[in-house]
Amino acid sequence: MAAVEPVTIWLIEDNETFRKSLARGLERTGKFECPGSFGTAEEALAESGVEPSVVLIDVRLPGMDGIEAMGRLREKLPHAALIVLTVFEEEDKIMRAICAGAQGYLLKTAPVSEIALAIDDVLDGGSPMNSRIARRVLELFSRLVPPRMDYGLTNREKEILQQLVEGRIKKEIAALVGLSVHTVNTHMRNIYDKLQVNTVNGAVAKALRERLV
Repeated sequence: MAAVEPVTIWLIEDNETFRKSLARGLERTGKFECPGSFGTAEEALAESGVEPSVVLIDVRLPGMDGIEAMGRLREKLPHAALIVLTVFEEEDKIMRAICAGAQGYLLKTAPVSEIALAIDDVLDGGSPMNSRIARRVLELFSRLVPPRMDYGLTNREKEILQQLVEGRIKKEIAALVGLSVHTVNTHMRNIYDKLQVNTVNGAVAKALRERLV
């Protein structure tokens, strides 16, 4: 059985003690090699050696910061996974890093074993995050997505609104839901009142815009 080649890792971290300690810890697992060890993003961008499979990068670096560097690294190393490894938990940094192409966001307080698992996860197509970071991301996105309004629509009214969205007329709706046209018409008037619209088009537009059905 052929030996499995170790995964090549680059570390971009200005704290030399932490950088060397992490490199030793990862290499001791037998699964990784860390030939690229850089104190600045500029050094990494100037490197012309073997391309890594994964880049671990800090956010705050001397000179070019890590988030700006990720855009450059994405061009230089299009096949490498980028994982942020930092002490920062601020939402703006998390969001900027994700937008810059980070495929994982970990804290430096994580043990080497957790960082190694995160690397494996990224290589398998995952997006690893420390649990505290994941919670911040969820809270952030929950604030970005507007809450769905509750207009007090009954289940029957929602059913009829769905049929309107699908382009059906009153007679077709009546046949599908087993009601008279008169009753469907009454439900539609209730829908208009609750949604504060005056036409079918207005009701459909609001339903689609606010994902009511």
